[in-house]
Amino acid sequence: MNLNQITVPSLDLNKSIPFYECLGLNLIVKSLPHYARFECPNGSSTFSIHQTETLPKGDGIYVYFECENLDEHVNNLKKKGIVFDQEPVDQEWLWREARLKDLDGNQIILYYAGINRTDPPWKIKT
Repeated sequence: MNLNQITVPSLDLNKSIPFYECLGLNLIVKSLPHYARFECPNGSSTFSIHQTETLPKGDGIYVYFECENLDEHVNNLKKKGIVFDQEPVDQEWLWREARLKDLDGNQIILYYAGINRTDPPWKIKT
């Protein structure tokens, strides 16, 4: 099994599409007003947004995008006007993360974990 795609809700895809393109995703499907899909620039995963009448309540959805040069990527995005809720910081779980929200309040975490993404020191041994 392999995770192929994550889909998040949006109230207005015409506003959301440019936001995700600015993050660096490549638009591959544009079926307005209901759906858009992007390719990640690295790997084979895709990411999509779908139109919804209402957004989830509470903390909502968290989406993680790994960036090898996290600090440089965050600085470039800030120059383009992207606002971050949290600058890149080293976390106790051995990931470096920066946090922001998309236009619909979905939590976007740009991070770099290296080997610790799949092989942290506390990994369950099989």
